[in-house]
Amino acid sequence: MELTTVIKTFEELSSKELYAIIRLRNDVFVVEQNCVFQDADNKDQVADHVMIKSDDYLVAYSRILPAGASFPEVSIGRVVSDIKARGIGAGRRLMQESLAFIARKHGSCSVRIGAQTYLNEFYKSFGFENAGETYLEDGIEHIEMTTHVED
Repeated sequence: MELTTVIKTFEELSSKELYAIIRLRNDVFVVEQNCVFQDADNKDQVADHVMIKSDDYLVAYSRILPAGASFPEVSIGRVVSDIKARGIGAGRRLMQESLAFIARKHGSCSVRIGAQTYLNEFYKSFGFENAGETYLEDGIEHIEMTTHVED
């Protein structure tokens, strides 16, 4: 499966891409993880959207938020992989592309995430370190993690 990366601002997203993003986030966060939460949080409009695609199919996604939108630092959120595409390296590619984009756009900076704790080792493999205590968000255990990127 050949994977391509597409990164767009909210204004650059086509209606088809926005629908695919919303559907993937709902498929995983609401249905698979059985979590009822308000996904439409008015942050997408200020985000850069990182999409990993196979042909025209969205297999993984994250959004990059500027400093101050969620945390004092630049942040990566809504990290998600389609259940049918897990195990092919799309999640790893997504994080590599997200961090590289942050370095290009924001230069050397700290990056903070609110990670689901079961993915702690995955994020540590990208240089993230735990930055606080675990907490419940929408009934799922999370922990804040930080790393530093260089331009």
